[in-house]
Amino acid sequence: MTPLLLQALSISHLVLGLLLAFWTVAFLIRIVLTWYPHVDLGSGFWPLIAWPTESFLAVTRRVVAPIGGVDVTPVIWVGLVSLVRELLVGQQGVLSQILLRSQMMA
Repeated sequence: MTPLLLQALSISHLVLGLLLAFWTVAFLIRIVLTWYPHVDLGSGFWPLIAWPTESFLAVTRRVVAPIGGVDVTPVIWVGLVSLVRELLVGQQGVLSQILLRSQMMA
């Protein structure tokens, strides 16, 4: 693998890991916000959390109804994003293993 490709893979590994970590934290915050339905997601700091998550939650809400009046879609997305993060950039993830093997060969 060329050094340029190895560097690009390393950068994409880092960026993808940070993006998925941000989404996980954002969905965790959305879980907490389900306890406080009166919070206005359009003001203050909240649009930074609502904007990247609401499109995913809106689609999922059409499929999964609230259970006992509680919106469970953020919990579903925390699980999915955590799974994708582990499969791609976790310690045994695909990108992590490709990067490790490429560094060992170089």
